[in-house]
Amino acid sequence: MAMQIEKQHIITWLNLCADTYAENQDFLTDLDRDIGDADHGLNMNRGFTKVRETLPKVAEQNIAAILKNTGMTLLSSIGGASGPLYGTLFIRMSASVGAREVLSFEELVDDLKSGVDGVVSRGKAELGDKTMCDVWLPVLQHLKAALEQGASGDHLLDEMIEIAEKSTVSTIEMRAKKGRASYLGERSIGHQDPGATSSLLMIKALKQAITGC
Repeated sequence: MAMQIEKQHIITWLNLCADTYAENQDFLTDLDRDIGDADHGLNMNRGFTKVRETLPKVAEQNIAAILKNTGMTLLSSIGGASGPLYGTLFIRMSASVGAREVLSFEELVDDLKSGVDGVVSRGKAELGDKTMCDVWLPVLQHLKAALEQGASGDHLLDEMIEIAEKSTVSTIEMRAKKGRASYLGERSIGHQDPGATSSLLMIKALKQAITGC
């Protein structure tokens, strides 16, 4: 049977995001201390704690409404660049999902791509700029290509994590061209990007929500 993503998977994903950002708040903040404002972990934890608090109010609504609520909550509760960028990701995903109550894995990938397209448009980041896009873009490019070649979603979930992990590590050798880290120039090299890392954690939570492990 082909993989199906239902509303409960999305709710579980968002709760797992809240868990993982609480657990990794200090880790993300330490990464951000090296090349940013030292607040990324605090911001992500605060944002998804707020998202979790609002979930009971929207749990009876459809997937698009839950995703839009997530985006709007992140926009209003996370400071700096992360709020607008992650908020845009979920709001654009919501628009892409529309009225559908169940998503195939292919549709989920397309909806995520719409979200990331919104992030790229808003942040003007390109591959290699040492941002969250350096994780999302290669992951989605691989998934789209593999699905077009007939690969199954079940098989691709593990590959999704492998590529996200490698892509996150690859930001260590990049020179930042966006955000506060770009002010450091060559000194931004040698540090893992906190936004790429929080995206990796979000992708891991998505896989766990879908597979249960």
